Amino acid sequence: MLFLVLGLLLVAYAWPAREYVRQRSDIAALRAEEAAAQTRVDALAATKERWQDPAYVEAQARQRLHFVRPGETAYVVLRPEQPTATAPTETAQAAAPPWFDALWETVRAADAAGADPTGGRG
Repeated sequence: MLFLVLGLLLVAYAWPAREYVRQRSDIAALRAEEAAAQTRVDALAATKERWQDPAYVEAQARQRLHFVRPGETAYVVLRPEQPTATAPTETAQAAAPPWFDALWETVRAADAAGADPTGGRG
């Protein structure tokens, strides 16, 4: 009879114990996710703080956009490891022109169509 009672108690406590262990592992996983998210937030805050510095903004504009101050001369140095431009191939010649060329052609066409040969005196 004692073994039967002990067996029933063991079965009765097995499910809550299993749930307790599962919940503890879920909590540990959520804490790891929270730590990773906090690390990402800290990195973004540091990036935001850097962008508040005018010197950093100027350095980035010079590096990324090749901005120069008035009176300065900009030079672009080609690195030998970068491939140089080659002669255009047949496929490149058959490709459509870039969007800005097409846009500029529409501006020229509109200017030519709107030009008055009498200079507005007619």
